[in-house]
Amino acid sequence: MSEVELKNKPWSPPFDARFPNQNQTRNCWQNYVDYFRCQKIKGEDYAPCEYFKKVYSHLCPSFWVEQWDDQRASGTFAGKI
Repeated sequence: MSEVELKNKPWSPPFDARFPNQNQTRNCWQNYVDYFRCQKIKGEDYAPCEYFKKVYSHLCPSFWVEQWDDQRASGTFAGKI
């Protein structure tokens, strides 16, 4: 494949053995939490954290992410980051 073909090929998250079932809700949640934990530990400029964001952006419905962002901002988010 050429470089142009690779750029135009749709990306999907790779298989994660922790979440073998068809329902990917927990996978979505875990990658969302992992993204913000990574940023908290390594700093916002740490590029490898972006992998988690890429995964949760593909798996999670946008309205979930918006709700979680609002909850984090208001201090009511259920996860430990």
